[in-house]
Amino acid sequence: MYAIIETGGKQYRVEEGERIRVEKLDLEPGSEVEFAPLFIGGEEAKVGAPVVEGAKVVAEVVAHGRGKKVLVEKFKAKINYHRKKGHRQPYTELLIKEIRG
Repeated sequence: MYAIIETGGKQYRVEEGERIRVEKLDLEPGSEVEFAPLFIGGEEAKVGAPVVEGAKVVAEVVAHGRGKKVLVEKFKAKINYHRKKGHRQPYTELLIKEIRG
């Protein structure tokens, strides 16, 4: 069984026992968070409008971290203009414990 959840403005396809990285959540490692699934698939599919009623996905916060560095460079020819800037996006790693539906 799998489910599609939404968090941080993005949608994720999750299964039990899977680890995913989502936009940073303000929760302590070890705490649990619940999501309302938009879709539950498997033997019998359930589509929500906008979410599946009575269903939930339970996940545990494993850790927080920062992703790989993304470099942004600006350059304009012939006028000696160079700019280089880096960015590391913060994330929260979740362990999907249970899909109830």
